[in-house]
Amino acid sequence: MDTKQLMTFKLAAENLNFTQTAKVLNFAQSSVTSQVKALEAELGTRLFERLGKRLILTDEGRKFKGYADTMVALAKEAEGAVSGSSEPVGTIVIGAQESQCTYRLPPVLVKFKSQFPRVKLVFQPANSDGETRARLMDGVLDIAFITDVLKPGNAVTVEPLVKEDMKMVSSPDHPLLTKHTVLPADLEQETLLLTQLGCSYRVILEEIFLDAGVYPHSIVEFVSIEAMKQCVVSGLGIAVLPAMAVEREIKAGRLNELAWQWSDKQIYTQLAWHQDKWISPPLRAFIESTREVFKTDEAATRHREFQFGK
Repeated sequence: MDTKQLMTFKLAAENLNFTQTAKVLNFAQSSVTSQVKALEAELGTRLFERLGKRLILTDEGRKFKGYADTMVALAKEAEGAVSGSSEPVGTIVIGAQESQCTYRLPPVLVKFKSQFPRVKLVFQPANSDGETRARLMDGVLDIAFITDVLKPGNAVTVEPLVKEDMKMVSSPDHPLLTKHTVLPADLEQETLLLTQLGCSYRVILEEIFLDAGVYPHSIVEFVSIEAMKQCVVSGLGIAVLPAMAVEREIKAGRLNELAWQWSDKQIYTQLAWHQDKWISPPLRAFIESTREVFKTDEAATRHREFQFGK
């Protein structure tokens, strides 16, 4: 097998579309098909199969994807080494939620890109924690930011970065703001604005209602946290969101925090990658940049809390 075949397979395995792969590589589709068939013949197994119009990886294809990623990355690293270029190059595919991209990651990206401008960063949405872990397992993502409770990672290495406080928010004129404690029963007739299925804090909120025997009558589901916030401001309903996403609006008086007792389950922003993932120099540098920025941010937060109170 050669690097060209591996790169073609790697891209085809990521987008599961031979036509799109051919466009990206500027090949004829027949060339993509023949390279994949030649690779399958050499390996003695099928890497892809078609289910109707869908192209999917076989079990062997998913296993081979991790090795292909490593071999392609090593080839690029070797090329850089012998060409005399010591500056890391390559691509890192990162899974992250909208709130993380907006509120947590900009300092990480600024720090990393200032040091490694030739490394390409590709972000993909990671709204469901379970789905994100599966994409790490399949090698679709190199690394991901997960907002979830701490739990065993199985074949996924998980590193907690910062604990996320949760807040239940409403518009400034909501009647429930007069209550000293908001209980699940108080929300049964309210419109709840929720993130997508699979989001960790939505799962916890649903468990709280289930345990209390409360079944909210009106639910609106959003993909975008920013859209959800604007709808809360407009008085459409109530939402539970990470403090990082709503603290600015609370300070400005556009949102108000309800006296809601959150679950004892602690939610963390975590960095995750496959335990067998080859950590290339650019990926290692990204992990280190992330650790440094989050460590600095956590120290700054503790200093503010000490000075002014939480």
